Order: sequence, then structure tokens, then C-alpha cells
Amino acid sequence: MRSYFAPAIAIAMMMAAILSARSDDIPTLDVNPVCRGIASQSSLEVGLQQTGFEQCVQSEQTVREQVKKEWSTFSTSDKSHCVALAKTGGESSYTELLTCMEMARDVRKLRSEADKSSAAVPEGLPAPVGHRQPKPQ
Repeated sequence: MRSYFAPAIAIAMMMAAILSARSDDIPTLDVNPVCRGIASQSSLEVGLQQTGFEQCVQSEQTVREQVKKEWSTFSTSDKSHCVALAKTGGESSYTELLTCMEMARDVRKLRSEADKSSAAVPEGLPAPVGHRQPKPQ
């Protein structure tokens, strides 16, 4: 039984090294399942603009081009997290991937700005919510 663990561990370590080396590559997602779902749902909804399969695929390819342009601006951790999330559930989407990375980046920026703006409030003035009062001396 032990003889099976060593090769399995070695393979797992090699795969992790390969995947981490490629973590900065733009992923290739299969958008066909999500586009089939959108197209079939669109045909069921009377009175709404219908989105065909080909339109959906073209839209996803346009978003992929946008992802390519912005890829280097996102952090490695956000890319890894969002790529894993986009591939979860079987229906991958570049729109979902881009939205995830943009939200992660924007939340990080908002938190950074909040940390910078949480400077001490002068004594005698009430502190706004989220700000700290100066310690009495």
C-alpha cells in the first residue's frame, strides 16, 4: 500500500509545480455550455430580446480579449481564485472571470483607501463611523 503513496505524492507535487508555473497564463474556458443555457433560456422568455448561441459565444470571445488586455493588472492570487471559481460547476464564462477579478481588485482598493482615511479625528470632535478616536494623553 505504501508503494502507491510515493508515486502519487510525486505526481501531485509535479502537477502543482506545473500549474503554478502556468498560473499567469490566460485560461481557455469552454463557454459552450453556458451559451447553450443562455440561448435555450432566451427562447423560452416571450417578449424579451433573444440571445442566440452564436451571439453568446461572440460576446464571450470579446470579453476574453478584454481579459487578455487587463490580465497583467490583476494580482496572482485574484487570478488563481477567480479562474478556479470560473471553472467550478461546469459552465465557464469569461464574463464571470472578469467580473470576479474586477470585484476582487476593487474591494482591495476600497479597503486600502479606508485604511488610509481612518486617521485620528481631532480631540473634541465626534469620530465618524469606522474612524478611531485619538488616545487620551
